[in-house]
Amino acid sequence: MTDTTAGRFAGSTIIVTGAGSGIGRATATRIAQEGGRVIATDVVADRLDALRTELAGLDVETVVGDVAASDTIDALIAAAGDRIDGLANVAGIMDAFLPPDEVDDATWERVFSVNVTGPMRLTRAVLPLMIAAGKGSVVNVASEAALKASAAGAAYTSSKHAIAGYTKSVAFFHGPQGIRANAVAPGAVATNIEAPMKSEYAARRVGPIMQTTIPPVAQPEQLAAAITWLLSDDSANVNGAVLPSDGGWSVV
Repeated sequence: MTDTTAGRFAGSTIIVTGAGSGIGRATATRIAQEGGRVIATDVVADRLDALRTELAGLDVETVVGDVAASDTIDALIAAAGDRIDGLANVAGIMDAFLPPDEVDDATWERVFSVNVTGPMRLTRAVLPLMIAAGKGSVVNVASEAALKASAAGAAYTSSKHAIAGYTKSVAFFHGPQGIRANAVAPGAVATNIEAPMKSEYAARRVGPIMQTTIPPVAQPEQLAAAITWLLSDDSANVNGAVLPSDGGWSVV
C-alpha cells in the first residue's frame, strides 16, 4: 500500500506496543523491513509468535505482557538493552461508547490504565536512555476522539485527550534534550480492537453522526506510514504535533 524506505531505521532500536495486530503489527513490520531492530509487545502470545514467524530473518524480539504492568515495562527495557531510539505507543482499548452518566469505575480505570498510564510509564522508562544519547522519538497513537467528543464514549475520549496532552508535555520539557514526541490521531481503522456500543442512548446520539460523517475505513499500513515517518529523521522538525490520519474526518 505504501512503499518502504530501505535502511531508514538501520542501527535503530524501537519499541512497539500492541504489535500483535492492527496498527502495531503494521508499524513493527515496517520498521523491521526498513532495517530497524524491533522490540515488539502484545498481550496475546500467539499474535507475537505469528509476527516473529512472518518476519523471520529480520531483527525482531518479542515480549508478552500488558503495557499497563510494570513487569512488562521492565522486560521491554531489558530486551532493548542500552539503546532505545524510538517508542511507538500503539496499544489501546475502547470503552463501549459509554456516556458520562453510564461509565462505570472499572471501565474508566482500565481504559486509562492501558491508554494513558501504560504509555506514560513506558515513556518515562525510555527517556533516560534517549536523553543520554541526545536523541529519541516517541510516537503515541491518539485518536479522532482526541479532537472531538463524538467518536467514542467518555472514558476513551478523555484518555485520548490526555495522551495528546502528555505528548505535548514530553515535547515541551524534553525537546531541548533532543527528544521529539508526536501523536497520530486515526479515525476508523480496520483492526481487531473491540468497539461495541453498549449504551442505547449513545447509539441514538452517536450512531447518526457515525453514519453520515465517518470517512472510509483506513488500513493499518496507512497509519504505520504516518507513525514511522514521525519516528524517523524524515520528520526531524516536527515536535509536539497531533497529526490527524483520518481521511479528513477531523475537518467535517
